[in-house]
Amino acid sequence: MDVQRIILIGALCLISYLLVLQWNQDYGQQPEAQQATTSVSAYQSQPAASDLPEAEVSKQAADIPGATAQATTETTLVSIKTDVLNVLIDTKGGDIIEVSLPEYKALLGSDLPFVLLEQTVNRTYVSQSGLVGKNGPDASPKGRPTYSVSQSEYVLGEQDKISVDLVYTDEKGVQITKRYTFSAGSYEVGLDFIVNNQSEARWSANLFGQLKRDRSEDPTSSTDMGMQSYLGPVFSTVENNYEKYDFDDIDDSQFKKTSQDGWVAMSQHYFLSAWIPEKGAEYNYQTRKLNGNYIAGFLSPELTVLPGESNTVSANFYAGPKDQDIMEQADENLKLTVDYGVLWWIASPLYMLLKWIYGLVGNWGLAIIGITIIVKAALFQLNAKAFKSMAKMRKFGPEMTRLKELYGDDRQKMSQEMMKLYQKEKINPLGGCLPIVAQMPIFIALYWVLMESVDLRHAEFLYLADLSVKDPYFILPIIMGVSMFIQQMLNPTPPDPMQAKIMKMLPIMFTFFFLWFPAGLTLYWVVNNILSIAQQYVINKQIENGTDK
Repeated sequence: MDVQRIILIGALCLISYLLVLQWNQDYGQQPEAQQATTSVSAYQSQPAASDLPEAEVSKQAADIPGATAQATTETTLVSIKTDVLNVLIDTKGGDIIEVSLPEYKALLGSDLPFVLLEQTVNRTYVSQSGLVGKNGPDASPKGRPTYSVSQSEYVLGEQDKISVDLVYTDEKGVQITKRYTFSAGSYEVGLDFIVNNQSEARWSANLFGQLKRDRSEDPTSSTDMGMQSYLGPVFSTVENNYEKYDFDDIDDSQFKKTSQDGWVAMSQHYFLSAWIPEKGAEYNYQTRKLNGNYIAGFLSPELTVLPGESNTVSANFYAGPKDQDIMEQADENLKLTVDYGVLWWIASPLYMLLKWIYGLVGNWGLAIIGITIIVKAALFQLNAKAFKSMAKMRKFGPEMTRLKELYGDDRQKMSQEMMKLYQKEKINPLGGCLPIVAQMPIFIALYWVLMESVDLRHAEFLYLADLSVKDPYFILPIIMGVSMFIQQMLNPTPPDPMQAKIMKMLPIMFTFFFLWFPAGLTLYWVVNNILSIAQQYVINKQIENGTDK
């Protein structure tokens, strides 16, 4: 009978596992294959935009501060390729309308680079910049300036850096050079507006830099169960060095602040774009919403150029991964966009420890195992005390059952006798909760570390192709559930029948939850459970044999 029961339970588990695999294949969220599309100018006539209302098309220049409506025109797209950036610049306005990252693939196993910025029929996410104000060409009634360029393709090759000069001369003889500078191995792009005033009048304007994005979904976000990474604008000012102002906030009201230095960014899972104006001045930071697009940007103080003189105003643009070391080179506060939430004070050292271990072992899966062992060692004494308490409760379980049967109808008397037993044998009935309570902040902090770390994106370990997403075969969640069940067998059975039933259900519930958790996090929990089982087994034997001191 027992053998038949075991066979039936095993068959049921196998069938359930196969059903979950099939369900995941049929209905689980699969990443869509990214198409090799090219961004197009927002200012040229194109069939893809013909479904937009004419009133909105005619106002497409109004997303620029102080600009007026303008007609469409033919433009040129300038291509720049470095070792880490592929960029398209529209000569109409000189905006960056596409950025792709060759070092980061769109999908696991794909040859296509991940596209961060683009301007297509389905998605708008671009970086705009220009000069507005009294004499700014971007505020001209004729519309945004069309720059001339010496060539339409630039390749960094073996050079350390290249400059792309976009040149525009107004009717009064003021020559404006919009210069982008790209460096090898850098996700930071330098921007200089060089104004050469050969007119007879004083010239003045304000530099603006802004990020324009629609409300399309984050292409790197997970639709599985769990917390989601932030998507939307972020500002850094003197008042608040990291302030999120999401799309819903912009729907309600505009963000407006004036600050010395600072930056504005558009954050998403793993990747970021940001405008970092030149330090040493006071800037206006603001948001707007126009035609379904959300705009976050800065406006500089007025730049004045006297007749016969030249002057320059500058800013830097960052487009790349949310790698703390890389972003810190652009601006110290930019690394705050790797948002660990309220437990950042735990998560930050955990990330540094995780990265240090990776430097030793060279694999992120092994690094997670390493950090689990270190955390477990740090909590060893706390766990030992808790496990000793649970082992004693297990040892004196029959005595507790006898007291319950003897004083079952007199709850007050039974509680008194139980307390006497606890005091005599030095048992803490709540001791078993301490390891879980102590580890929950670490667990949550590590969840954010693993979810926010771009290093784990497409990181392999054993049969897992990507530690940042769920286990496709659910092997780790099942092992985690089994390990929880074994832990329960080593623990004393709760005296309350209802509580005992709930405890028996916990492994099943946790297994279900962990099916959609990142594989890296599940790996941490599995290793932690295995170490806990080993420690608890040894302590149980010591208590039972009376060898514990």
